[in-house]
Amino acid sequence: MTAATLVTDIDARGVATLTLNRPDRGNSYDQPLLEALTAEIGRLGVDAAIRIIVLRGAGKHFCAGADIGGQEPAPRAEKHATLPGVCHALDAVPKPTVALVHGACMGGGLAFAACCDVVIATHDAAFALPEVRLGFAPGPLIPFFLRAIDARNLRRYLLSGERFAADEALRVGLAHQVCDFAAGDAALSALIDEMLLAGPNAVGHAKALLRRLTHVPVSPELLAELQSEFDVRFNSAEAEEGRASFREKRTPTWFPSQ
Repeated sequence: MTAATLVTDIDARGVATLTLNRPDRGNSYDQPLLEALTAEIGRLGVDAAIRIIVLRGAGKHFCAGADIGGQEPAPRAEKHATLPGVCHALDAVPKPTVALVHGACMGGGLAFAACCDVVIATHDAAFALPEVRLGFAPGPLIPFFLRAIDARNLRRYLLSGERFAADEALRVGLAHQVCDFAAGDAALSALIDEMLLAGPNAVGHAKALLRRLTHVPVSPELLAELQSEFDVRFNSAEAEEGRASFREKRTPTWFPSQ
């Protein structure tokens, strides 16, 4: 399947590659991309012929986060797919998932990576959780971040919004492997070869056990509670200023003057 914002390629081994395909926007996600991801993850997850799902980005970046510089989001009542819903689908899909991360991996893009079973990052990758610099906390995504980064290390990057490099992503547990950009595809290929040695049903069962036994499972009720809180804060005056300063390419008003 090829969509305007997402390209799916499936090879003869059952390796499905989902390529975020908005390179002119840094593969930032918008509603159509969320809809496409929801549909494809759901479809691939129940297809017995699919063994592995790979997530990557076209062009210079993996995913620069939300496309807040584009059109205003539609009212929630008109939406079908949501960012937390896509993350939950990635986290729960009964297939091994691998993110090949290069360039920018920010905000929701970092959440996509955190929800994949394995992350291979190239040395040019740059990570960040910039939401606090826009005036709000990414409440519905924090359970997913905590699955990939321990709470102590997450505190720094969640509270500062600062960027960190691939080697730091490896240190804090977000990335499993770091390689040169030119070696990314080879590293991915080697991992796929290893994963294909595992029994498909065993892998699905192992993933289900991990989700059930690791801390508190992410539940729809928890996500709904966090989403409700997020909706209120997303429309706060501080968040409006954060988005305005981003669009206008200026320093937000809460940045201390020199």
